[in-house]
Amino acid sequence: MIEIPEEELLRKGKMTKSPFKMTLEEEKAWRIEKQAEAQAFLFSIGQPLVYKKDGVMIAEYADGTVKRIR
Repeated sequence: MIEIPEEELLRKGKMTKSPFKMTLEEEKAWRIEKQAEAQAFLFSIGQPLVYKKDGVMIAEYADGTVKRIR
């Protein structure tokens, strides 16, 4: 596995404020925005959004279909 220094992770990208300096409300809004961006990207390339909910793996598709993954 390639190790990337933490400094590089904090300097790259298009963030205007470090998550370490955000208030709880700002961080919550930021997380929601990033999740929406990830979902939009996955749907745009024809892939489902896969996540774990209540201990079960779920695949959510662009057409609204939600399937449980074994």
